[in-house]
Amino acid sequence: MSFSWTNRKVLVTGATGLLGSWLTQELVARGADVTCLVRDRVPRSRLVTTGTIERVNVVHERLENYEGVLRAVNEYEIDTVFHLAAQTIVGTASRSVLSTFEANIKGTWNLLEACRTCSSLVRGVVLASSDKAYGEHATLPYTEDFALQGRYPYDASKACSELLALSYATSFGVPVATTRCGNLYGGGDLNYSRIVPGTIRSALHGERPIVRSNGQLVRDYFYVEDAVAAYICLAENLRGLDLAGQAFNFGTSTPKSVLEMVAAVLAATGREDLEPEVQNTASNEIAAQTLDCTKAHEVLGWRPAFTLEDGLRRTVDWYREHELGGVS
Repeated sequence: MSFSWTNRKVLVTGATGLLGSWLTQELVARGADVTCLVRDRVPRSRLVTTGTIERVNVVHERLENYEGVLRAVNEYEIDTVFHLAAQTIVGTASRSVLSTFEANIKGTWNLLEACRTCSSLVRGVVLASSDKAYGEHATLPYTEDFALQGRYPYDASKACSELLALSYATSFGVPVATTRCGNLYGGGDLNYSRIVPGTIRSALHGERPIVRSNGQLVRDYFYVEDAVAAYICLAENLRGLDLAGQAFNFGTSTPKSVLEMVAAVLAATGREDLEPEVQNTASNEIAAQTLDCTKAHEVLGWRPAFTLEDGLRRTVDWYREHELGGVS
């Protein structure tokens, strides 16, 4: 029997973020009845600017409030959950450790407990973890059986959220699986401290892009529309393939250094003449992270559809329209 999203009741947390806005838009396009748990009003979010917010139910609530999370799951009779909401910026997490742990760890156990309580409703939960949960390893790329040894606040919070997911899956049968993605990029990312949107905005305004690290950090950069397809693929196969308690790496497996990525972004904007300003002030960053996505390929039949060049072209087009009003 094929999986259909038509009229399926779906909860998306973190729907105003980069991935959340794209995922919500796609779920609505597929006919799902989507409810979004939203903490802040973000008028520039793609959720708002695309008009998607007018086609979903919106619950204004904080993940840290269990009763509010439970109400959203119960009253909207949620069948499938995409738990994306988190404090995701490494620098912010290091400055605001307590609020990061409250959102990323307590928020996750509140969400999982609500799903356990409403087990007669919830048939699938996809929880966003991160490649940062792995921490530093001497051998790369990461495979899903690597130990989770995140040390810095954001990294540790994601490792904790995964242990909670495994506990709920094993102890209570909550049908939850986790994703470990590379660094997401795409149109609509309003966190300009990240290298892709920050570099694009600088290039479009003829300014030197800022590199806060030493430029040598290695990451797997992952286009947002590929990530949306990955999340949906995992949700569609979660119960049929009995994937509760499992984790999946999603990425391109073609890592780039920060300076290589900056060069690719500048090429996509046509501003190769701009020299990045390397500040080397970043802290609490892992030197190199690369993902082995063989499990996703073999178990789910998923593969990325966009090359780096394709993804950056589409991303630059979005920022050119929104930063410059469509002016080249």
